[in-house]
Amino acid sequence: MIPADGTALDLAVRRLERAVSQLEHRLAAKAADAKRALAAATAAGAGSAVAPGLFDDNEKAQLVADLEAAREREKALEEAGEQASVALGRAIAEIRAALGEDGVANDLHAPTDDDDLFEDSEEA
Repeated sequence: MIPADGTALDLAVRRLERAVSQLEHRLAAKAADAKRALAAATAAGAGSAVAPGLFDDNEKAQLVADLEAAREREKALEEAGEQASVALGRAIAEIRAALGEDGVANDLHAPTDDDDLFEDSEEA
């Protein structure tokens, strides 16, 4: 994988995490406001009052649009991850072919099904 791709992917993940965190905080604040409003209405003798919604129509529309955009970004990131995986597989195959080996590129032992790809790199 190209380092710039990893950086872009990391940046996108951080942005998504930050957006989710901000949304969680906003939801908590809205829920607290709604709870206070309901408690105030109940205390004022309006026991049959309906709890106010967490979001007005504009906020709902914005949340729906944000969610759709996040889903599209998620799909794009998944596709990029799949492409990176395929490219990495090709690179591994090319390296093995260049080394003239069918197994792992470590001459210390014969490859087995239980070998971890990076297991012997710490021992060498």
